[in-house]
Amino acid sequence: MSRTARIVRRAITTSVTALAWLGATACGGGGDAATDTVGATGAAAAPATTPPADTAAGAAGGATLNDAQIAHVAVTANAIDSAAGVMAREKGQSQAVKDFAQTMITDHAGVNERAVTLARRLNVTPADNDVSRQLKAGADSAAGNLRGMTGAGFDRAYVDREVAYHQAVLDALDRTLIPGAQNSELKQLLQDVRPAIAAHLERARGIQGSLGRP
Repeated sequence: MSRTARIVRRAITTSVTALAWLGATACGGGGDAATDTVGATGAAAAPATTPPADTAAGAAGGATLNDAQIAHVAVTANAIDSAAGVMAREKGQSQAVKDFAQTMITDHAGVNERAVTLARRLNVTPADNDVSRQLKAGADSAAGNLRGMTGAGFDRAYVDREVAYHQAVLDALDRTLIPGAQNSELKQLLQDVRPAIAAHLERARGIQGSLGRP
């Protein structure tokens, strides 16, 4: 196994462990719920390279989610982008790409720490749903492509993916997650996160423009 594969696997394991902990500690969350959550997140953590905006935003546009499902979408989205950031930090050629990837790792890990703390306090077990499954499907279908790239080609593919991905997450926040959250603390967390997602999107667009095309 390559060094990159080992690093990405560690990132995925960390994300899975966080969700398993959520499921195990939530009141009323039995063994089946915890197992389902871990299984779902194992798929979610793979990085995506193809733009998931059509599927993720489309699912979010027509979805009605409860707070447990909204929590699952939030943690899934962060886990996906953290794992992609780990790979880009290792494989990226441009320093701008490497720096951006480190920001994604740091920022998304921070959001998931807040989500873990909040879910524990609210006794919420994140529940899988159509929106998080759409995010995972995009990640799974593109993971192999990103892993097989190197150099400037990798940089462009990663940043293209980040632009599309952050736009999809921003759309999901605006259309479904923030309006649908019933708990005030969960809604506030999502509102607090939104400016960072928007800033990530703009930064990714700037890097995208600077990299050019072959």
